[in-house]
Amino acid sequence: MITLKPIKPKRVSDQVFEQLKDLIFKGQLKPGDQLMTERELAQSMGVSRPTVREAINKLVAMGLLEHRQGQGTFVNSPADDAQRNPLAAVINGHDVSLQDLLEVRLGLECNAVALAARRATEEDILELEKCLEQMIAEIEKHEEGLGSDADLSFHMAIAYATKNTVQIHIMRSFYDLLFFGIKENLQHLYTDPANLDRVIEQHEAIVNAIRKRDPEEAYEAMRKHITFVMDFFRERERE
Repeated sequence: MITLKPIKPKRVSDQVFEQLKDLIFKGQLKPGDQLMTERELAQSMGVSRPTVREAINKLVAMGLLEHRQGQGTFVNSPADDAQRNPLAAVINGHDVSLQDLLEVRLGLECNAVALAARRATEEDILELEKCLEQMIAEIEKHEEGLGSDADLSFHMAIAYATKNTVQIHIMRSFYDLLFFGIKENLQHLYTDPANLDRVIEQHEAIVNAIRKRDPEEAYEAMRKHITFVMDFFRERERE
């Protein structure tokens, strides 16, 4: 005889926790970003302050948020916590090149995008399209520093769409190190109009493949994109 368990409704604090955690995993709340106050969060979500506090404390215990005395609550940076992020400890102790990071990124992201093509929800795809639109808008402003933040959110949204918690944690740790470590170098990529057109086309190809639910096409689109970035930095090193 089949034994069924009663369905238990989620606690309100768990729902608040899940929503904030998803924003961090998607890259919408980035390392270093300050969270709204408990009062503001409670008002925005329509819950009590103790409920928000419980959810925040759980995120702090996980290492996703940190309290700063007299300042507020901030999204934690994996790169600043070697105990929680062994990858950061390895990189800090060795001479790691951009090519080293990009080679790892090639393997991680090609697999991630193939999973995303199979598992992404319609909401995930809309989030990817939103990130792409934001990246294009930022780049078109031709201001220093624009484009890379939206690029980070785009790739984290792909990780989130895999629905694989391990993949999401690894990608979050890796991208914190990669994007904040080579942000200045990325600006060289964004300042060449020819590169911009190709980068945008590559991102569009990735989104289209995910929307078509084609893992092989998504894998190839991501491979071409990251290989293009690797070749760009390799050529710069030769100059």
